[in-house]
Amino acid sequence: MLFGHKDKRQMDLQVDLGDLLSEKENLSRFLQSKLKVSTTPVENALTVNSEKVSPQELHHAVTKFVYHRNLNSTHWVSVEGATVKINRFEGTKKKKEKAKKEPQHQTAAQSWGL
Repeated sequence: MLFGHKDKRQMDLQVDLGDLLSEKENLSRFLQSKLKVSTTPVENALTVNSEKVSPQELHHAVTKFVYHRNLNSTHWVSVEGATVKINRFEGTKKKKEKAKKEPQHQTAAQSWGL
């Protein structure tokens, strides 16, 4: 590393998707269209390959994505160094499937047609 050149890997920004792994492709397309950057999927994150975008600009774009997908009531976006994280609010839980209720049994009066 002569003359203080930085390694290219240090310039890459990451977007940590948290529990929104199903939105990885949508977020990738959104960032490509809005910021004109290329992205690379990595496990539960996206790596943004651009030297022109700052972490604050990426944070702004990811916040727009969360808003446009109507996820802003359950998720918020933060910046930690070169990583933009999508976090879930503490009070919100993932929706669980409701147990199916069995129909009520007929009473004697109902079964006799009274």
